[in-house]
Amino acid sequence: MTTIQDRTVLVTGAGRGLGRAFVAEALARGARTVYASARDTSTIEGHPRVVPVELDVTNPESVYEAAEYVGDLGVLINNAGILIGESPLTGDLDGMRRELETNLYGPLNVTRALAPIIAANGGGAILNVHSVLSWLAVGGSYSVSKAALWSATNAMRAELAAQNIQVVGLHLGYMDTDMTSGLDVPKISAAEVARLAFDGIESGAHEVLADDTSRTVKAALSGDLDVLYPQPAQQGAAE
Repeated sequence: MTTIQDRTVLVTGAGRGLGRAFVAEALARGARTVYASARDTSTIEGHPRVVPVELDVTNPESVYEAAEYVGDLGVLINNAGILIGESPLTGDLDGMRRELETNLYGPLNVTRALAPIIAANGGGAILNVHSVLSWLAVGGSYSVSKAALWSATNAMRAELAAQNIQVVGLHLGYMDTDMTSGLDVPKISAAEVARLAFDGIESGAHEVLADDTSRTVKAALSGDLDVLYPQPAQQGAAE
């Protein structure tokens, strides 16, 4: 487990939505410094313990430049992500590649650069933001990218355990942010997701399932696929 009190935390994609909530929650838990990273640091809200960091997670050079300024890092929150949702079979491949560059290779770029710093500081924690769509392939290329990140997170956990780095995967369904503003469905607040995520880090969890949707889908993975994907089963029965 990793406490946040007096730790230094870096949050990617910190300019809005869940990233901004992560920054606020880290401060509330007594983080000494929060490095709030974004491509455009003008989106970062000012605070005496918040240090804006210009960072493009898809650009390894940008990531390694940022790494030079966070030598005291103890906790990394890989939050930055995008939603395109192309069809894997008929969608725009360039869009799919951009989604993978951000949602998969982005966290890999950041973790490869910053995990050695966390290890050199005695260990700490890394949290990767997944989605219930990591397990439910109804989001097109977004599901593909998040499923790949889920697998990468499990690989990171196995590799970094010996360096005293806890790796946590966060899963959730609908969250009340700009991304879901047009959807009339029950949503969890970004502040609540951030609270649950840090609770998981501080309790030593490997995974955080932030809502009923993620818990239900995770449980269904051990059952018949017809439960998660009823439409193909119904079509097969009709034929």
